[in-house]
Amino acid sequence: MKEEYRIEKDFLGEKEIEKDAYYGIQTLRAKENFDITHTSISLFPNFIKSLAKVKKACALTNYELGDLTDKQKDAIIQACNEIIDGKFHDQFIVDPIQGGAGTSTNMNANEVIANRALEILGEKRSSYHIIHPNNHINMSQSTNDVYPTAIKITLHELIYKLKDSLRFLRDTFEQKSIEFKDVLKMGRTQLQDAVPMTLGQEFKTYAIMIDDDIFRLRETQALLKEVNLGATAIGTGINTKPAYQRKVISNLRDVTGVDYISAGDLIEATQDTGDFVHISGILKRVAVKISKICNDLRLLSSGPRAGFNEINLPKVQPGSSIMPGKVNPVIPEVVNQVAFEVIGADVTISMACEGGQLQLNVFEPMVAYKLFTSINMMRRSFYTLGEKCIKGITANEDVCMDNILNSVTIVTSLNPILGYETCSAIAKEALASNKRVYDIVLEQGLVSKEELDKLLLPKNMVNNY
Repeated sequence: MKEEYRIEKDFLGEKEIEKDAYYGIQTLRAKENFDITHTSISLFPNFIKSLAKVKKACALTNYELGDLTDKQKDAIIQACNEIIDGKFHDQFIVDPIQGGAGTSTNMNANEVIANRALEILGEKRSSYHIIHPNNHINMSQSTNDVYPTAIKITLHELIYKLKDSLRFLRDTFEQKSIEFKDVLKMGRTQLQDAVPMTLGQEFKTYAIMIDDDIFRLRETQALLKEVNLGATAIGTGINTKPAYQRKVISNLRDVTGVDYISAGDLIEATQDTGDFVHISGILKRVAVKISKICNDLRLLSSGPRAGFNEINLPKVQPGSSIMPGKVNPVIPEVVNQVAFEVIGADVTISMACEGGQLQLNVFEPMVAYKLFTSINMMRRSFYTLGEKCIKGITANEDVCMDNILNSVTIVTSLNPILGYETCSAIAKEALASNKRVYDIVLEQGLVSKEELDKLLLPKNMVNNY
């Protein structure tokens, strides 16, 4: 053994651990066994902090019940607080995707906290007879209640950040709707001309769509406040004292500042991943709607000579390695791709949650990985969309107005006066002769010029709200 290593043992044997590492043998085994994503759980700092918050609440409870000494409790709490403050995250080295229902992640936290607590007490790392990862840090706990509780704490916090990004995007669309409130354009259904509207109304719709999703996310957060901490292995609370479950939830509220509650039935809560399915569905809903908006932006800006060309997206980079001067809608395109990833993740999460068996779902690591990744990608992409695209959009007002004046479906405004059959004949002639509806109506003497001018005045066909 080299001097820079220390020896740790478990029931499978011995391993050399780097002398300065805070993790221990179970973490190292997991690192060696699960080289799947080439990343580690340190990719999700909020999750590491959530694990430390759970461990802190449990340590406080065990101390109150007389199962930890003052020195043990103080050292463990200090170690947890340091992790919550962002320290030692590089010691969380296990892959996010792992077998064992999250046991490797739980043990990574237990070992880091134990060895840091030992250091605080002036003891050498791996002196587990003083503070042990399982006997003290994991006291009255199981991966099966710690891990899902930490996931829910993390999601609760991440959804706040996701809502902030959506509010930013909503406000950006709202500002554009005000800027474009007097820009008349042709509305479309099935990609065919419909009736006039304003570009402001079009952008206002996007703001409303996003605001509705912010409300849905707020509803979803309420589901995350019900946790199974205290359930231990399968929900029966084995290895806990009678008062533990009530006290640990109270301490979790104090540690997090969130009014978490205990699940009504801990056996049910330990195996039921329905909340994660629901959250994933809401994320998919948001992704689908934002992707639809991006599709609209790409269509409306298509051209510049052979497309809709009603709006201009900011030019952020050259669009082709062969076609000089070409600029592509790259920001909406990247957001589209994020949406595709989130929609695919929803399928993965659904399969992982469906794959649970009997008293536990062993696939929660995949659920956590996909949920955390989806939210982080969405949040970053929404800020990118707002800053690099929406804020800089300009309107081609002349193009928008020409589309209205040359439209055949503007004849819809004459339905109350001339009737559907007559208007259909006018539309047919306009298409065949390439004449304007305005000119055909006057030629046929169907209404006076004064009345026609009033009826076909575009601004009179738009309900400006």
